[in-house]
Amino acid sequence: MAKKFTQAFTDQSDCPCQSDLSYGQCCGRFLKAADKNDTSVPQTAEQLMRSRYTAYVLGNSLYLLNTWHPQYRPQKIDLSASDQQWIGLKIKETHKGQAQDGSGEVHFIARYKVNGEASHLEERSQFVKMAGQWFYTTGQIL
Repeated sequence: MAKKFTQAFTDQSDCPCQSDLSYGQCCGRFLKAADKNDTSVPQTAEQLMRSRYTAYVLGNSLYLLNTWHPQYRPQKIDLSASDQQWIGLKIKETHKGQAQDGSGEVHFIARYKVNGEASHLEERSQFVKMAGQWFYTTGQIL
């Protein structure tokens, strides 16, 4: 899990998901919308993957739970107890997961540090779309 990120993010900051967009143009709009009961949601599985990564960076467990498919979602997520510091995301490949699709897969590598030692998580994540909203279901760690 993730330690709360200490840098303050503004809409003009680079997005933590490394999309080459600003936080406000990328993941920030989804995380802020969730806090305000706004209806802005990711339109693709990749957008959801990126916003979930950013939620880990920021320690936003509520967003993670709300974007996890109810059938697979844990009861709670405690992000405060971890020493992981998320430092980068690379999307390797996507399969389906576009706005018109009902399911999709995102293959990614997320880099992190624990006690100063670098490591990574490589996963193929599965997503489904229900009632116009994408949800994370499961992932295969590679």
